[in-house]
Amino acid sequence: MRYNPAMLEIILVVVLIALLLTVLWLVILVRGSGGAHRDAIAWQEEKHRAMLRDLHDGLNKLGDRLVASANDSAERLRTAVAQELKATRDGLQVLQLSQTESLAATREQVLEKLHQTLSEQGKAEQELIQATMRNATLQLTGTIETLTKTVDARLQEISGKVTERLDEGFKKTNETFVSVMARLATIDEAQKKIDGLTSNVVSLQELLGDKRSRGAYGEVQLEALVRNIMPVTAFEMQYSLPNGTRVDCALFLPEPTGMVAVDSKFPLENYHRMFEAGLSESDRLLAQKQFKADVKKHVDDIAAKYIIANVTSDGAVMFVPAEAVFAEIHAYHPDVVDYAMSRRVWVVSPTTLMAVLNTARAVLKDVETRKQVHIIKDELGKLGKEFGRFDQRMKKLADHIRQAHEDALEVHTTSQKISRRFAAIESVELEGESPEAVAMLDEDKG
Repeated sequence: MRYNPAMLEIILVVVLIALLLTVLWLVILVRGSGGAHRDAIAWQEEKHRAMLRDLHDGLNKLGDRLVASANDSAERLRTAVAQELKATRDGLQVLQLSQTESLAATREQVLEKLHQTLSEQGKAEQELIQATMRNATLQLTGTIETLTKTVDARLQEISGKVTERLDEGFKKTNETFVSVMARLATIDEAQKKIDGLTSNVVSLQELLGDKRSRGAYGEVQLEALVRNIMPVTAFEMQYSLPNGTRVDCALFLPEPTGMVAVDSKFPLENYHRMFEAGLSESDRLLAQKQFKADVKKHVDDIAAKYIIANVTSDGAVMFVPAEAVFAEIHAYHPDVVDYAMSRRVWVVSPTTLMAVLNTARAVLKDVETRKQVHIIKDELGKLGKEFGRFDQRMKKLADHIRQAHEDALEVHTTSQKISRRFAAIESVELEGESPEAVAMLDEDKG
């Protein structure tokens, strides 16, 4: 058995370290025994120091030998690897040369075969193209003749139809001319009606010139708006209040709003005077002042008559039937609007009243919905139960569908086996009871 010098040196180092640890432990033990043995301890310490120096020198020499051995091994390994690499490189060069020569020979053979094959295919394709061209020429000639006959017949047919359609076109043109004449007569009648409508418009202006007629016009417009939006049970026209007054419309809204009075007012005389042509500036300012006074008077009347504590809501609505008058008030007279708000009177036009009524209808709908919440809750509970039943039945249906799919697969498998059996019978493979037929029959039995 051959020992490795490096392994022996490592074992020696381990032994020396163990010895050194033992000596140190003895030194510590002796120091703890007292002052009686100090001289002996000093002699032992000197001896131990000498041993440590020797140990240190031995370790240094051992390290030098280990480094020299490692360098020698590395040099030998480097030399061996260099030789192997050189041999491998030489082999690769030889292999590359041989492959290059082989590829060159193969390329020449392939090119020769390819040239030969292409020449043969070119001849065959040329013959095929010539035959195809001859057949195509014959077919094209026959097709052109057939197409010429068809076009001639079609042109004759089209000529006849064009003549018929021209006759029909002349007839329709005459009918259209007659219809146009009739419509012109209708337009003349409509022009006469427009002239009559112009006179009616003049009559409407005269109608609005009277206060009583304007009041009736505003009440009719107010009633039309309210009836188109609010439910019948949520309002009453010409409603009598406990103080003996009668309001044009009373809206019955849920608490805390309660009953809201809506009265129609139409301040038109001074509004028209403000915009009369040729009016002086002083007269125009006077008309404007009087218009503001008229609006404030209407606001005061509504606040005094139609706002009753514990009967109506704490505010009322003044309905102005004309959008132009409403726009004039809100655009150029903000002091009048502020005055109306201070008296808790809201001035509205037909457009803004529609928004107010739609809001009131939404509130009524919400209240009715809340009253029916328990019914909705019960119906939702019933719907949840029905949905649970639906889920169970859906699961059962899915199971049935899956089972039907599996049965269909099994039937398909049986059908394939029967088809193979018939095929075997038709090919007369059962006559000699060959091993292959017997094996197939056994497989079919499975």
